[in-house]
Amino acid sequence: MIISRPLSKVCLAGLCLGLSVSALASTPASDVSADIRRTTFGVPHIRAADERGLGYGIGYAYAQDNLCLLANEVVTVNGERAKYFGPEALTLEQRDNLSSDVFFTWLNTPEAVSAFWQAQTPEVRDLINGYVAGYNRQLSERVILPAQCDNASVRPITAQDLVKLTRRLLVEGGAGQFAEALVAATPPRATAGIKTTAGSFEVAAERMQRFALDRGSNAVAVGAERSQTGRAMLLGNPHFPWVGGMRFYQMQLTIPGKLDVMGAALPGLPMINIGFNRHMAWTHTVDTSKHFTLYRLELDPKDPTRYLLDGQSRALDKKTVTVDVKQADGSLQSVSRDIYSSVFGPIVQWPGKLDWDNHVAFSLRDANLQNDRVLQQWYAINQAPSLDALQASVNRVQGIPWVNTLAVDDQGQALYMNVSVVPYVDAAKLAACSDPRAGLELILLDGSRSACGWAVDPSAAQPGIYPASQLPQLRRDDYVQHSNDSAWMVNPKAPLTGFSPLISQDSQPLGPRARFALQRLSQPGAISVSDLQGMVMDDRVYLAGLVMPDLLQACASAPRSLAPLCASLKAWDQQADLDSGIGLVHFQHIMGQLLEVADVWRVPFDPADPQHTPRGLNLSQPQVLKAVHEALLASAAAVAETGLGADVTWGEIQVVSSGGQQTPIHGGPATLGVYNAMQSVPGQDGKREVVSGTSYLQTVTFDEQGPKAQGLLAFSLSSDPASRYARDQTQAFSRKQWQPLPFTEAQIKADPEYQTVQIRGELKGGL
Repeated sequence: MIISRPLSKVCLAGLCLGLSVSALASTPASDVSADIRRTTFGVPHIRAADERGLGYGIGYAYAQDNLCLLANEVVTVNGERAKYFGPEALTLEQRDNLSSDVFFTWLNTPEAVSAFWQAQTPEVRDLINGYVAGYNRQLSERVILPAQCDNASVRPITAQDLVKLTRRLLVEGGAGQFAEALVAATPPRATAGIKTTAGSFEVAAERMQRFALDRGSNAVAVGAERSQTGRAMLLGNPHFPWVGGMRFYQMQLTIPGKLDVMGAALPGLPMINIGFNRHMAWTHTVDTSKHFTLYRLELDPKDPTRYLLDGQSRALDKKTVTVDVKQADGSLQSVSRDIYSSVFGPIVQWPGKLDWDNHVAFSLRDANLQNDRVLQQWYAINQAPSLDALQASVNRVQGIPWVNTLAVDDQGQALYMNVSVVPYVDAAKLAACSDPRAGLELILLDGSRSACGWAVDPSAAQPGIYPASQLPQLRRDDYVQHSNDSAWMVNPKAPLTGFSPLISQDSQPLGPRARFALQRLSQPGAISVSDLQGMVMDDRVYLAGLVMPDLLQACASAPRSLAPLCASLKAWDQQADLDSGIGLVHFQHIMGQLLEVADVWRVPFDPADPQHTPRGLNLSQPQVLKAVHEALLASAAAVAETGLGADVTWGEIQVVSSGGQQTPIHGGPATLGVYNAMQSVPGQDGKREVVSGTSYLQTVTFDEQGPKAQGLLAFSLSSDPASRYARDQTQAFSRKQWQPLPFTEAQIKADPEYQTVQIRGELKGGL
């Protein structure tokens, strides 16, 4: 029933159809209900009397806006893509369906899903069961499905499906990056049941390298000492994919007297991942901590499916995974694959890197496979009334999978926590058990000795991980910041040092986004909300300030044919804004090559001055000057090949497409120090299509009435191109128009787009 202003002529996406459910079916028992109020951009503010009703409202609203997205992810995590779409088609992650299915069938066994469910609190179970009922009700109300998912794979979901989605999220920073390697692992002389190509591993390697870029983030927490208003302030700027299972959804969740929180959540999660409540605001950034280790197994010379542990021969465990595969004639055929494991985890095989031969094999141990606390963790954060309460819950539950946490509260302090699920391998064990030639990018331990297993601390929330007391945490009255570097320089006045390399590495070069942030934050004077917003929306290319004088100097000795290119560099505003010129494109090409050149920096990195080094191009070295000229020539050729004109602007090149329309997107590569980081891939006619980057934006401060928040969901609320909420926030982001986020009842009801509906139903199901 409608309990507010009349609906506009253009209904909310799916809402008008939803209101007619009584005409389609008999009214169910009214044992669960929720109010769904929508404000500008369709943002849902969901209110219910308990977790069951709240989950019901969340699932219903999410299905209105993103039914096809969730349906696609459910098929994926159930290992059923090849069943419906064939084995060779690709997932959004460019993984073939058959490999994807084998991996997720291995990951989400009935035993693992059941164990995860049994570990949940009653409140979390109620949220999940409610979400399932709400989603399924919305699905049942649709007379036809959207074109993008009008196929046989779409079905009502279950609580098991949401558990599987959560487990997929958990391994994003570990086993999920090795899916092809896990599926491909085959004993020597055996024939693989599923063939993988060199190309699939090249894509997997690119995906692994892009993990921190596609799922990066910026965050700044300002304490009362530096705040212009004397109140703490937070900037949350996560960089996440614009499509698929990591696409944020914006909402507010309210249980009167118990919960009132607003922000953004990942698909299938009935709680807020990044956001704010009445007294506290928080955000996350992808950390550099290790969440898995590899183990080098010494194989039994008599049998490559046996390995030696403490001198004793042990058989690898073998489990057969079977998936259904659609054939050319439409019939289904079962395909089986044997997955082998040691006590340290599944065997992974990566040609040329992790080869399984007659002598060695490699196991992967992912700490987050045993993390059944993640949903409880975020629900505890959602309810935290203060910084003390947030910090206490994270230290106690230890459910954060692979991100840092930055937060502020209305008492004026700023907090940084690198408290995630990290294998307990200290420096001494690393020295005794790892091969130094392997480096620290991937931790490779000796799998022939049980002494090289992860240490167990009884104070940790999970066997084999570091207790929170040994992980980096810092409270400040001035500020903390993070942009996907280690914990070392979150505030230069209080360096965080002395941790295991699996946790945080100090004395390493900072990324250019972190250097940009520290440059801005070190400027004298108080920091305002507009300063924080400007860090993102100014679209400065930090790296240009370090090298542009040298590039222009190199231009003076370059071939005369490069004069137009050099002129474009000189005219460029050193931004990644919509009206920035072709010089930005040339700068990207040039620096992409130069950053791979040895000794390219005039002033090399100095651990004693990480904020200002390295800098300048080492043009006094002939090989560097030659490399610069070669990079200039290569860029001129590349731009000529795309057909881009000399007067083209960045806004005409970088776009996002939806419903046959394109929206220009500002921002640029994180590798160049663009705080408003955007990952885009080549499209047609020289254009670039955004695939990830700035996603949910929020700035939050406080006054006597509570939180004062502004924000945007850069890719908009709905992934359905036909929805009125598919492009509206994207257009606002393109125009750099932050939106006030209504939080109190008065603010919600005063919103000019305010609409509300109450849904009632019957709650069934569960595991």
